[in-house]
Order: sequence, then C-alpha cells, then structure tokens
Amino acid sequence: MKALSKSETEQKLEEARKEIEHYKRIAEQTGNLFLRETETLSKLILWRNQAEKALRESEERFRNVYETAPLAFVVWDLDTNVTDWNKKAEELFGWTKEEVIGNNFFDFLIPEKDRPRVVDVVNSLLNGKLKSHSINDNLTKGGEIITCEWNNSLLHDNDGNIIGVISLGLDITERKRVEEEKTKLEAQLQRAQRLESIGTLASGFAHNFNNLLMGIMANISIMLLDIDSDHQHYKYLKNIEKQIINGSKLAGQLTGYARVGKYEVKPIDLNKLLKETSNTFKIAKKDIRIHKYLTENLYKIEADIGQIEQAILNLFVNAADAMPEGGELFIETKNVTDKDIPGKPYHPKPGSYVLLTIKDTGIGMDKMTRERIFEPFFTTKSLAEGTGLGLSSTYGIIKGHGGYIGVDSEKGHGATFRLYLPATEKDVKKEKRAPDKIVKGKETILFVDDESTVIEGCEGMLNKMGYNVSIAGSGKEALEIYKRKSDEIDMVILDMIMPEMSGGETYDRLKEMNPDIKVLLASGYSIKGQATEILKRGCNGFIQKPFNMEALSMKIREILDIK
Repeated sequence: MKALSKSETEQKLEEARKEIEHYKRIAEQTGNLFLRETETLSKLILWRNQAEKALRESEERFRNVYETAPLAFVVWDLDTNVTDWNKKAEELFGWTKEEVIGNNFFDFLIPEKDRPRVVDVVNSLLNGKLKSHSINDNLTKGGEIITCEWNNSLLHDNDGNIIGVISLGLDITERKRVEEEKTKLEAQLQRAQRLESIGTLASGFAHNFNNLLMGIMANISIMLLDIDSDHQHYKYLKNIEKQIINGSKLAGQLTGYARVGKYEVKPIDLNKLLKETSNTFKIAKKDIRIHKYLTENLYKIEADIGQIEQAILNLFVNAADAMPEGGELFIETKNVTDKDIPGKPYHPKPGSYVLLTIKDTGIGMDKMTRERIFEPFFTTKSLAEGTGLGLSSTYGIIKGHGGYIGVDSEKGHGATFRLYLPATEKDVKKEKRAPDKIVKGKETILFVDDESTVIEGCEGMLNKMGYNVSIAGSGKEALEIYKRKSDEIDMVILDMIMPEMSGGETYDRLKEMNPDIKVLLASGYSIKGQATEILKRGCNGFIQKPFNMEALSMKIREILDIK
C-alpha cells in the first residue's frame, strides 16, 4: 500500500471528522425527535386520562342530575317500551324502575280514554311533525289520574337514525286545578259585575215604576172613598187597585234582585213565617206533599218580613214549576255558624246563622241552567208563563240581608236551595193589626216629594182624611217652609229619593231645627239600606210606595199619637 502524504492524510482526517460530525448530528436529531415524540406521547396519555376522568365525572354528574332531578325522566324506544326510568318517575307514578323497564308505557301510564290520542302524538313526534311539548293525563300505580307537562327530545345513533325518545315530565295537577279555579272565579266575577249593573238599572226602574203606581193608587183611593160598594164602577176600581198591588209586587221583585228592597228591618221568627207561608202555599198546590223539619229554639233573624216572605214564596213556586205532576217538598231549618257554610267564592262573616234548606223532587237542572238560575229575566218558561224575576229577586233579597244562597241540582234529581241568614239576639215584637177603615185627623202635614203626580194624588188623599196640607217639591223647599211654619206643622211625610238634596239629608237638617220633629219616610225603594239608616237616626216610620189611603192613615196616626 502506498503511503499517504501528509497533505493527503490531513484531507482524509478532515473528511472522517466531517462524516463523524454528520452522523453525530443525525444521532442528535434522532434523539431529539425521539424525546419529542416521547414527550408528545406522554402528553397524549395524560390528556386521555384527564378526558376519561372528565367523562366519568360528567357521567356521574348527569346520573346524579338524572336521579335527583325534580322532573320525571322516561326514556323509551321506537316500540314505546321503557328503557330507563329515574327516581322522580318512581316517586311520581309509583312504579319502580324494575317494574317498568322493557314494558310498554301505554299499558300502565296512559288512561284508556286517552290512548288513541297519545298514539297519534307518538307517531307525530317520531315523524318530526309535532313540537316537543305536550300535556297529558297519566295514571299512577294507585289508579289516580294526574296531569303532567312533558318535554320530549328525540335520541339518535351515530348515523343520525332515531332510536328513541327521552321525555321529561312535570306534575302540574295542582297548577291546573288553581288555573281552573282562577278561570271559574274570573267568570263568577264577570257574572257578578254583569248582575250588579243590571241591578242598578232594575232598582232605578222600580223606583220610577212605584212612583207611577203611587199616582194611580192615590187617585183610585180618592174615587173609592166617594162611591158606595154598590156603585156600577166600584168593582172596576177595586180591580184596578188589585192590579196596582200586583204591579207593586213586580217592582218589589226588581228591588229585591237589586238588593235594595229592605225597608222595615226587625227581628222575626223564621219558623213561624215558614209555617204560615207553607200552609198558604199548600192550599194552592194540593198535589205537593210538604214535609217540615223545623229546629226548636231556632235563632231569630233581623229582616224585612215582606221581603223574606217573598223570597220563600219564590222558591216554593220554583219547586212547584219543577213538579208539574206533584211531588215532595222538604223544608228544614237549623242553627249553624259561619264555619258550617261550605267553601264558596265568598268569605262569610264570622258569627251565627240560620240555615233554611228547601228541597224538591222535581225535574232538576242542567249545568247551564244552574249557572244562570239567579240572573234576572232568565227563565225556562215561555214568555206568557213567567218573567224570570223570581229566583233573581230571591238571590238579591238574601244577599241584601247579609246572607248567602246556593243551589245543588242535577237533571232528573230535583234541586236543593240552601239559604244562610245572619242570626240576631233581639226579641220578636208583636205586630199591630191594620185597621179596616180610614182613620182621619185634623193636624197639619208637610208633604215632600219631587214627583208632581205623587204630590197631586197624596195631597188629595190627605185632604180627604181631614188634614191640612203644605206641599214641598224638594228638600230645599221643605226646609224653607218648615223654617217659616214650624209652629204649625205637626208632621212631615218625606220622600227619600230626591235630586240635589236627598231625603236623608233633608231629615237631618229638619232634625237640627226641631229634635222632636215627627217624620214619616216614604219611598218606592231604598238604596243600600238608606231607609234603615234614616230610621236608626230617629225617623218615626216608613211607608212603601204605592200605598192606599187606609195604609197611609194608619201610619200617620201611629206617629201623631206618639206621646
């Protein structure tokens, strides 16, 4: 082998060194790459472990929410078989998970009557044609029906195919009941407001109608006084008088409905009134057997006896109409308290009450009739058979006396009316018998009324009875006349409803002039108990329009003869 020169040797060494450096660099790069790959792999392993841990924690959280949520979770497949069922579902419906998994929810969760509709809901849901929200009646294990609000979500596999549904249910039974009760109360409020507005109209009509009848009655009374009973026109005048009385009763029904029909309120024995009224009714309706169960020592009630009698007769007549071929009528009285009054939209005032129950075995009423039974002019009769004011006036009379009235009835099963009237501890006073003839006098009377026809007729009656009469067409005029003639005027007959200055204000001003003044209050109706309030302030008496000469003469002498 040929020896290398020094320069060649150095060249070879340099090449070897470069090659060593090259491989060294390759080794370094390879090692760094290995290290990097190792580090990356380590990070990937760490991330995977963290992801698995996060997934397990997420699954645990979901499972915890799933099992403790206040909503019922029901998971079901395309055959409507349950695949999962949480704790709330067990609590709400009563079945355990083991009892329902693999079973069709139609067999235990859906009421029979609702199944056809729910089948349509399920099909529409699975076909994507229905919103996820629905409200259904559902069955519990105990057979109870509850109302649930459901929100449904479709479940898909990795390829996007629908594999089932998860339904989240909330029990809204109580909420539904409250909403229904609210709707019912709103309807009752609207009905009450409607009745109140009709009542205002009715009371105004009754007042004007009674004033009209008063003018007719006054003239008839004067004519009857001047002719004998054998006169050819006497019976016709008496017939007109009867018709005026009937017209006044119709107005009384209107004022009763409007709850302004109370005039002379005093303690009465309801048992005694029921015996008298039922005996009279029995004579006219012999085909109705009346059964009375009247409690001994029944509480007394404070009321207008005429109005309460009218309310009772209205109920008797209603029962008779419901039993055209005869039947049974049951009348019962009891002492109760406000706690014995069943739950209604009103809140009874605390205290003692008298309960009057009137039950018949008639044809009964359907729901629509029951809801409208106390409305004025509502009637199931033809126009020629009735006005539809009877039960509405009864309602108004009882409410006007601070009482409550309700009815229970079904078609074909009769009707039961329950009337609750506030009790009083006051004693019942004996009634004075009305005279059969006109009682005359010679005193001076100031007659106050704003209706010219009433003034003309009543002035004529008073003159026929022998009295001297001064006339005032308003409260202001009455005060001016009384101020001038107070020494001459023995008594004032005062209309209650007048423009500008009412009868109540006029009475108070007259009372200031003379604390011992004698006043008879007259009106066709009273507004919200004004007549009673004026009587409480010392007014000596009340007479309801229209009145005849006999009634007026008796009232005048009752007051003038007071010592």
